[in-house]
Amino acid sequence: MAGAPKPFTIQIDDAALADLKQRLERVRWPDEIADSAWDYGTNMAYLRQVVDYWRTKYDWRPHERELNRFHHYKAEVDGLNLHFIHERGQGANPLPLILIHGWPGSFYEFPKVIGPLFDPQAHGGNSADSFDLVVPSIPGFVFSEASHERGLNVPRVAELFDRLMTDVLGYSRYAAAGGDWGSIISSRLAFAYPERVLGIHVSMPAVFPHQENMKDLSEEERAFLGRMGSWREHEAAYQAIQGTKPQTLGYGLTDSPVGLAGWLVEKYRAWSECDGDLDKRFTKDELLTHIMLYWLSGCINSSIRIYYESRHNPWALGKDERINVPTAVTAFPGELVRPPKKFLERVFNLQQHTEMPKGGHFPAFEEPELFVEDVRKFFRTLR
Repeated sequence: MAGAPKPFTIQIDDAALADLKQRLERVRWPDEIADSAWDYGTNMAYLRQVVDYWRTKYDWRPHERELNRFHHYKAEVDGLNLHFIHERGQGANPLPLILIHGWPGSFYEFPKVIGPLFDPQAHGGNSADSFDLVVPSIPGFVFSEASHERGLNVPRVAELFDRLMTDVLGYSRYAAAGGDWGSIISSRLAFAYPERVLGIHVSMPAVFPHQENMKDLSEEERAFLGRMGSWREHEAAYQAIQGTKPQTLGYGLTDSPVGLAGWLVEKYRAWSECDGDLDKRFTKDELLTHIMLYWLSGCINSSIRIYYESRHNPWALGKDERINVPTAVTAFPGELVRPPKKFLERVFNLQQHTEMPKGGHFPAFEEPELFVEDVRKFFRTLR
């Protein structure tokens, strides 16, 4: 069953902010190997800078007001109370578009692109490119209710989001876009609901062909799989623990804001195209607002369960299966998964492939202008 959307306002109690301040004033810091930089994980000198700024200068309230500029809603879908932003397109024939975030992100990946996408004329564009924009929070992330049962994997999230778009918001056809988990969920929407999904635009195409469909790989494709294997060996420890024992991790990250910041900051540094200097991509206020949304909503434990559910209840393409809905893929140089074009064509009905000059894993936040223009360009062909 699905309920009618109800307006929602982000309004954090003063007591929660006071509690956070007290916790930041009594940090128990670990030791660190001298001159180890980021080799062992989040660098202590940098994290101390972040925490000092957080404690003495960061003010949540202006960011809360800025986020509330958008139209937030909640609606019950199959017993879960889902949060989403819904902005009606300012144009003659806006295209419904669901824009899906990843981890360690949230709907806060998209504030820089929401305005240009739903109201392009107000941002120097053409009103013919407008979208009815829906930006949901994945169940268990930030303001969306966490599932109380096992099995909230990618197919189930896609089912809930399809219900949100059709049963709650009344769209008979729509498009989907996103990065990280948003790419995978968009891909699943296209695979499971091709009669409703007009096209998808993804920046991390992490859906792979069935093994039987990878017997004639090119040298370029084999090199890509080799790079992915190396990345998993050296950078994917977070996937292993979040995919096997997330609850154990959740106690510390839920109880300690500095522990949470240390866990997330390392990913923003490693996954953005910042050349090792986070301040090149994120201001301290931006970085802390990402972290605050996790802290204030208490969602870190439920957010990482998507790794467990997807490992234990995986979705993968079967033999000779592919995604036939028109697809656009953007290849940002700092992205984690960058398959060659031929590999993508084994999985997707690839209609647009853009090699971007700059940007990383959070493209809508890092390079909003490039992201917006590529989204507009692709969906012009499907209106």
